Amino acid sequence: QHSTVGHPTKRNMKFSTRTLAAALLLAGQSCAFYTPNTQRLATQPSSKLHALPNLPDSVPSLDSLSNTLQNIVSSIPTSTDQLSDIANSGLHLTSPDQLSSALNELGPLLLDNPWHIAAVAFFSTGALLAAFVNSPDDYSQAPFEAGSDTYNPTLASEFYGKRPWMVAKRILRLASYTSLFNTGLIFDWLVLGKLLKDDEFSALRKNEPRRAKEALELCTKLGPTFIKLGQALSIRTDLIPELYALELRQLQDAVPPFQSDEAREVMAREFGVSNLNQIFETLSEEPVASASIGQVYRGTLKDGTDVAVKVQRPGILAEIALDLHVLRLLTPIQTQLQNAANGQPTTQQDIDQGISLVDEWGRGFVAETDYRLEAENTVQFEAAMRKRKLDAVCAPRVVEELVKDKVLVTEWVQGTRLDRDASPDVPRLCGVAINAYLTMLLDTGVLHCDPHPGNLLRTTDGKLCILDWGMTLAVPSDLQYALLEFIAHINTEDYDSIPQDFINLGFSPADVSLERLQNSGITEGLSFAFRQLSQGGGPKKMQERVKEEFQDRYGADLSDLELQSAARADMLVRMEEQLASEGVDVKGVTNVMEEMSKRNRELFALPPYVLYVARAFSTLEGIGLSIDEDYAIVQECYPYLAGRLFTDKSPRAKAALRAMLGLSDDTKAVMHSSSDVSPGLAAVKAGVNGESNDKATAMSPKKLFEMTDNFASYTAATATVDRDGEGRTAAAKEFAKLLLDKDGSTLQEILVEEAAKLGDAATRSLLRRALVESSLAKTIASSLRAPKDALERSEQLASLLPEDLKKAIIERPDNFLNLVDELLFLTSEDEKRLSSASEFQEVLGGRLESSNVRSALAENLSDGASIIPSMPDLSPGLRSIAGDAETRDFVLEQLSNVPSLGRRFGAGLFRRAAYRAMNSPVLPEEARKQLSDANNRVADAIEPATATKE
Repeated sequence: QHSTVGHPTKRNMKFSTRTLAAALLLAGQSCAFYTPNTQRLATQPSSKLHALPNLPDSVPSLDSLSNTLQNIVSSIPTSTDQLSDIANSGLHLTSPDQLSSALNELGPLLLDNPWHIAAVAFFSTGALLAAFVNSPDDYSQAPFEAGSDTYNPTLASEFYGKRPWMVAKRILRLASYTSLFNTGLIFDWLVLGKLLKDDEFSALRKNEPRRAKEALELCTKLGPTFIKLGQALSIRTDLIPELYALELRQLQDAVPPFQSDEAREVMAREFGVSNLNQIFETLSEEPVASASIGQVYRGTLKDGTDVAVKVQRPGILAEIALDLHVLRLLTPIQTQLQNAANGQPTTQQDIDQGISLVDEWGRGFVAETDYRLEAENTVQFEAAMRKRKLDAVCAPRVVEELVKDKVLVTEWVQGTRLDRDASPDVPRLCGVAINAYLTMLLDTGVLHCDPHPGNLLRTTDGKLCILDWGMTLAVPSDLQYALLEFIAHINTEDYDSIPQDFINLGFSPADVSLERLQNSGITEGLSFAFRQLSQGGGPKKMQERVKEEFQDRYGADLSDLELQSAARADMLVRMEEQLASEGVDVKGVTNVMEEMSKRNRELFALPPYVLYVARAFSTLEGIGLSIDEDYAIVQECYPYLAGRLFTDKSPRAKAALRAMLGLSDDTKAVMHSSSDVSPGLAAVKAGVNGESNDKATAMSPKKLFEMTDNFASYTAATATVDRDGEGRTAAAKEFAKLLLDKDGSTLQEILVEEAAKLGDAATRSLLRRALVESSLAKTIASSLRAPKDALERSEQLASLLPEDLKKAIIERPDNFLNLVDELLFLTSEDEKRLSSASEFQEVLGGRLESSNVRSALAENLSDGASIIPSMPDLSPGLRSIAGDAETRDFVLEQLSNVPSLGRRFGAGLFRRAAYRAMNSPVLPEEARKQLSDANNRVADAIEPATATKE
């Protein structure tokens, strides 16, 4: 009321003080009014300002709010007496009535000028918006139930379509939390990068470490869904920068716990009891661990069992469902912004791929809320490990009668996180963990998808315990065998088979041609990566080796920056050559790297299971590297691979094992054989008829011994905690069973087949040396060919001899010699097998020691030691095994199956002879039939052929 027309400055000052005072009061009232757990009351009427409600007496922050507002308003310099009076007297508020009175006095001041109301409305809108965003959430209902296959984005869209304010509030809350972070990113990229024409975006890269830490804090602040999302993204270096991924890997469900009173209410409701003392003898007052989905209490049951009680966070399913719905809404925007930042157009396929990724995460997150499913997964894993005799790995025992929808009770596991344990057997347990995950991936078909270090414990008795089975992934059998084939081809460096493996594994769309994959250079990249991974040392050592290679290639005197530039230039040249080979006009491509990136997106994709496997192996590699800086996780995979391939009798596993051993794939011969022929007989067809080609193969002794060592390592590591040599003993038993068991194994079958092939080649080699290549044989052959040579020198003599006599004494002997030479001809396959046998003898000799085994065994055998010939001694480890009575008895029992193996070997020799005779080009048809039938009858007498149906 003191403002004048002639003093605009003074008037503006007074306007601002009045407005600020009113705005502060209204903002404070709004914040208090929308404080959680308060209810709107009837308003008290006033002369000019209505709808100003009386606040309830229970507002706890009224005094502090009053004092704050008084201090702020009193500090404003003003000559307005009314405002000063209000500040000095009206704001001494100690009750809701005084606050209402103060607002009634302020009302006329506000209504005096419409600009006052506008200013107050502006300030009040922010306060009201903040009150709306921070108001309590209603997570009492969710659009779908918990479960592994219940996530349904369509149902979520229908559900939240009826609740738009819930969605709007969550989006505004996310925006308020992430605004500073997003503004910083945009400033680094747009202002310091694009506008200042910094093509290298040095500011963005420089600030990455700080931004990554901020992202870690944001995930924790945004709640359970985004913690899970951060964990999922921590393995996606194809989606986020590596520094962000490394930082996000620190997320270990660092979520503040909810109130224990709420947790006890949930437990009582789920157990259907009025007092938890009916179930528990003791129960911790506060949770011992808190995660995104729930929190854990330690307790003791009435029977004295020490247990872990996992209680689900109230409303977690609804919270996850809302966040996933919001992420699906925001994904198209995020995709367009990301592509725009990279200078790429956005296609519907890009958006669909982003949404499908959210849905994939959603299925996993929702599955984690199903505690009954988690209990089932835990029980099944424990049973699968016991069935496979992997006693070094376990899961918590589930107290099945106490499994409820929102409560899960398991036995308490006493142990230490694997990455924090200083025990000397941690490296062995890392190998156990790898074998366990490979078993899940390639055998049981149920993969644990949350393998962060907090879920891997070393128990006090030296076992590996895997916790938290809420998120798992089903792996179909076709995919398992495709992975086995891929690993076998990588191990044997059969890179020509890799493109087809990529299609089988889902790494490439089915409509991508093999030729295009082969031309993409994927084999070279895999060869390089595999070579680096096999040498171990993790990223640090790999970086050092790559630098050395670059120095050898581009120059040892170049700096790191110069090496990067040289490598980049070389890569661009290769990319241009690749594009040109595909018929692309390179001159018309403005950005070669972007074009190659686009083509790679068309050729390759990462299936979900690969991400979870990568996460598991990355975690385990990190633990291994913390103990051994040269740790090579690829080498740790081979023991399981050997154990699996040695025992899996499926045709695809056998083909993979043959590839690992350096043998050709006889699967097609097996699968196309007649139903009355065994697989061993069908395999013979590829080697008969004197075939000779460049693809002839023979078993690699080096690979065989390498895989048997790996099998022994796998069995010893996983069968027990290996105290007092128990692991070696278990390995000896399994190996004896593998080679001698009456039911057979894939390795046994291949060894018998190869032994028969070697025996066949060795027999013909000996006969050839005796009947064709020896001095006596050559003399006899020369004598038998002498008449023919004489007739060829004398035409007159040849004309005098009758034709019958000529055939009898000249042509028949010569034909016989040719027949013997043809029948005993050694193919390239035979030559390779004989060479392989010599190599086998050399490798075996190098592995054995010089002392005598007779004395070692004579101590353990009551009789028969004298029949054991002198031979090199076994290693000390095997000698100790021979001294174990139980193991020795088991091995001797298995030796009773040796005659059966001998019969199979003999039958294999005769069947090979039968096929050779039947397919010989030099024998008359009747002779082929007779010889083939005779050999088959002998083979059947030794061991009847069994029908095999694929």
